[in-house]
Amino acid sequence: MVYHMNMARRQVLVQLDDELVDLLDRLARHENVSRSELLRRGASAVLEAHRLGEAERRLVASYRERPQDPVIVETARRLAAETAPVW
Repeated sequence: MVYHMNMARRQVLVQLDDELVDLLDRLARHENVSRSELLRRGASAVLEAHRLGEAERRLVASYRERPQDPVIVETARRLAAETAPVW
């Protein structure tokens, strides 16, 4: 997610222990960004991971509801075995 200076923002209070703040500050300096930007990136990453997890859970549920045809699965397995690179 890209943030622009004119994007409306809300300030929130987050309590963190001193060690975590020190680690965040070091990483922020290394990445040449503010602590706030680093925390925004972290929040976005958590939300994206949750979104992907939900999509995966829905996909698994759909296959449980209507499983793949065993013939298609076996054909795909054979094709993968035949075309896999030799390491």
